[in-house]
Amino acid sequence: MPAAASGPTPAPVISRGSLTIAALSTIVEWYDFTLYLYFATVLSRVFFGGGELSLLATLAGFAVSYFMRPLGALVFGHIGDRHGRRRTLLLSMALMTAAMLATALLPAYGSLGATAGVLLLVLRCLMAFSVGGEYTSVVAYLLEGAPPGRRGLVTSLASAASEVGALLAVAVSAATVALLDTPRLDAWGWRIPFFVGAALAGSIWIARSAMQESPDFERQQRQRTIPASPILHTLTHHRTAVLRTFAISALGSITYYVGITYVPAFLSSNGGRGEAESLWLSTVAAVAVIAATPVAGALSDRLGRRPMLIGLAVLGAALPLFMFTYMAHGTTVQVALGAVALALVAGGVSAVGAPATAEQFPGEGRLSGLALGATAATALFGGMTPFLAEWLVQATGWTAAPGAMIAVVALAVLPVLRQMPETAPRAAHERASPATESSR
Repeated sequence: MPAAASGPTPAPVISRGSLTIAALSTIVEWYDFTLYLYFATVLSRVFFGGGELSLLATLAGFAVSYFMRPLGALVFGHIGDRHGRRRTLLLSMALMTAAMLATALLPAYGSLGATAGVLLLVLRCLMAFSVGGEYTSVVAYLLEGAPPGRRGLVTSLASAASEVGALLAVAVSAATVALLDTPRLDAWGWRIPFFVGAALAGSIWIARSAMQESPDFERQQRQRTIPASPILHTLTHHRTAVLRTFAISALGSITYYVGITYVPAFLSSNGGRGEAESLWLSTVAAVAVIAATPVAGALSDRLGRRPMLIGLAVLGAALPLFMFTYMAHGTTVQVALGAVALALVAGGVSAVGAPATAEQFPGEGRLSGLALGATAATALFGGMTPFLAEWLVQATGWTAAPGAMIAVVALAVLPVLRQMPETAPRAAHERASPATESSR
């Protein structure tokens, strides 16, 4: 059995409505993710008393909960591979809804003391656990339900929707802070964005109840090929595919978390920009990503996943080194151009990486394979890399250090990408690559 294959996916029978619901649902995941970071200073006062170490405790809670994502991906991946994509999508969104609602109702430090902070951490872990299985399940569902020649475009919509969620969190946070003074914000106003998130998640859960099952999982049911132990099946037959998936996701994570998420902090601490200007510039970059992501996904359908990822890795090895230095000393226009350039590289990798990682596995055990490869890479190259990037800049004084981090990972994964078989159906049909031929 080959180590990587796209699997005998049947002609799609998933309605456009079901695909739309699945694609848009990542809005909720990234709304919560971004909201917690934007409200970190407020939450530090509300749940940790506002002392000297309160903000550090709030951010530490975020970092700790982040490592629950791989565990959630494995658990929900097993459910999805054994009992269906639809079931795992319903379960993960139900858990996300409950976690957001419970956070909105949580008593503050003034009522419970230190216990309030502990409960917030528990709910963050629960949220991260559910999110762990959310994105991989959505990617697999979109891939299996999309027309073969448009898998890249359709699957990339999950990445674009996640940026919409981040922008929504910015908008709700900004409106809440602007309309309320600090006493009212700390007393009850901080709950508003979490109630909005809970309502949004609940709406998605209701919409998901009408979703169809993945045609690929239905094929497995008919053919009785559902693995008894999806994780063991994947580790036995698709170890190379797991490594490829890890490499692709490592590149996607480092470019996103350093090239997009870390940029506002970099501009504030090293570029002499105010917090408001830094966030505005990052918002411009996020809008550019939303527009460019479907384009990159569609191009990967035509040109192939392999050449697109190789090209993006080359850009990742060269461009960030220059752009971080450029942003540290440039004008506002130059900073905006640098932020957009970094964001476009990150968005391109996310767009192409979504179908490319899912196509490394056949339908049998696909979610477990993504959990072992993609989510593990995100845990290692995601949550801690902004902290590491800032530490390197402060320790060395070298403003290009974050770009060097991206370059090292890009160069490390290039050999893997060069040997990766082409998985885009249209590109593989038009010109079979040597790697594809050798894997048959």
